[in-house]
Amino acid sequence: MNMYFIPLIGGIGPTEIIIILAIVLLLFGGRKIPELMRGLGKGMKEFKNAQKDSEKDPEKDDKKIDTKDE
Repeated sequence: MNMYFIPLIGGIGPTEIIIILAIVLLLFGGRKIPELMRGLGKGMKEFKNAQKDSEKDPEKDDKKIDTKDE
């Protein structure tokens, strides 16, 4: 193994993080990133609401399950 390769296996520094963020910005553009984050936030909110609903009434979830006799 090359001796110069071993230090590259270490962690990611701040310079690498800046480069990765710049590449992501170039790939998705400035307008698309807020849309992606907004969609992620809506999905998390729906998940939390569904989790709260199932904690309030567990029998309600059992009624939603449709079992078919095949």
